[in-house]
Amino acid sequence: MELKEKLLSSFMAFEEQVDVHSELHDLRTSALKNFENKGFPTKKEESWKYTSLNAILKNDFTVFPKHENSIEFKDVKKYFIHEIDTYKVVFIDGVFSSNLSATTHEGLDICLMSSALNKPKYKMVIDTYFNQIASKDESLTSLNTAFANEGAYINIPKSKVVLKPIEIMYFSTGSEAALLVQPRNLVIVGENSHVQIIERHQSLNENPVLTNSVTEIFAQKRAIVDYYKIQNDNNEANLIDNTYVSQKQESHVSVQTFCFGGNLTRNNLNFYHFGERLTSTLNGITIIGSKQHVDHYTLVHHAAPNCESFQDYKGIFSDNSTGVFNGKIFVEKEAQKTNAFQKSNNILLGNKSTINAKPQLEIFADDVKCSHGCTIGQLDETAMFYMQQRGIPKKEAKALLMYAFSNAVIESIKIPELKQRITKIIADKLGVKIGFDL
Repeated sequence: MELKEKLLSSFMAFEEQVDVHSELHDLRTSALKNFENKGFPTKKEESWKYTSLNAILKNDFTVFPKHENSIEFKDVKKYFIHEIDTYKVVFIDGVFSSNLSATTHEGLDICLMSSALNKPKYKMVIDTYFNQIASKDESLTSLNTAFANEGAYINIPKSKVVLKPIEIMYFSTGSEAALLVQPRNLVIVGENSHVQIIERHQSLNENPVLTNSVTEIFAQKRAIVDYYKIQNDNNEANLIDNTYVSQKQESHVSVQTFCFGGNLTRNNLNFYHFGERLTSTLNGITIIGSKQHVDHYTLVHHAAPNCESFQDYKGIFSDNSTGVFNGKIFVEKEAQKTNAFQKSNNILLGNKSTINAKPQLEIFADDVKCSHGCTIGQLDETAMFYMQQRGIPKKEAKALLMYAFSNAVIESIKIPELKQRITKIIADKLGVKIGFDL
């Protein structure tokens, strides 16, 4: 049975397992209908022109894992930012792990989507925010909405500075021959509040995994949200990450994506503006090799005046790897005084590595500053020669140049311990020891 048919036939059994309100049932049914009509995206769609899911969908994915697996903290400690204290929301094969989680808090509402979706006390919040900014048209987002049940629910009240970062961790144990998981996250950050969130999806063995994740982020007036995505998975892991951000007046939201591993990764990142004088930041570093594939698809929709957006994506591709960058800035007629900047810089290290870049501007306002730029090239041989002439070995010289190439994004990380972790991962990817003075 093909995966689409398996999902459609499993929907009724899924709804019998969850306690749903009639409104949620109608929403799920409508979303499933959209997925049934559209199916999985193909390369015939312009937005998926360079990314194919065909090889992945041939796997016989288990939709509902049969066994709950117990994982000890020592087995997964290395994946956490354990140098500092954090709130932890942990899931194993799509199921919440109370043993690995640490959500004790004061004045914060950090819980599970399953609780938020099914408990009456959350009904008003769910009616206001759930599935309000996520696309009703995109087929994989619709598929996630139809089966939405588990994930992280984070609601930061007004005027609250969260002193510790929140880590959202999804582990796949490989107990199934192939597993499909569909986490759903809802993040609401109140007026004048500030939160830092780190998200990671990690497979613990080489069995195929397909993760279809959807995250909705709502930043109220003057809220500050720093969201970090670490994507450094195994070679059989596939991630489709759909993130939707709603910003109100004078808010600052930054989403930084670090792609270092996995078989296929597709990041759909969408920002929508609903107020003046706000700032959106989208940064990314991609370093991949072998036959890995990473696709960044971004949208910033400027709909109000006096707003800013900044996009800075760096890519380093070796071997037979493939990168895709499709970034779009859309400026409505009402969005006068907009400052919007986008750049995608890429280095190809292998003769067979590929990057497909398509920066786009659609501007309907006449008083704006907007620009986009894309570069694709190789390492500067003159700089390499200069460094080698001064006693720096070729391997380290190459690593220094690539690190310098990525440094602007690295320096924008606001959590020092996370910056150290990303620096170490980059050093490992570039084949140099962390002790080398980068």
